[in-house]
Amino acid sequence: MPGYVYLMANKRNGTLYLGVTSNIAKRAFDHRNRLIDGFTKEHGCTRLVWFEVCADIHAARAREHSMKKWRRAWKLALIEANNPEWRDLFDELFG
Repeated sequence: MPGYVYLMANKRNGTLYLGVTSNIAKRAFDHRNRLIDGFTKEHGCTRLVWFEVCADIHAARAREHSMKKWRRAWKLALIEANNPEWRDLFDELFG
């Protein structure tokens, strides 16, 4: 079963949240609807702006661990390269 690394944002160039999951549709839905207490709910990170599919959850966790060390500018560049309009990918993928 694949794993996913993802970035949620509250707006373009706004607050970012980096996470990992085995069910991207459910996790994005939960963040989007503020069903998960914590950082994303407090900061309004409801837009799925980037995600990457990994071979399994272990690979996804390793990728997330690596990306947690990234500078913010690198994460912004990753989003801009793949989603320059900062669209909410949830709508396109699951809406």
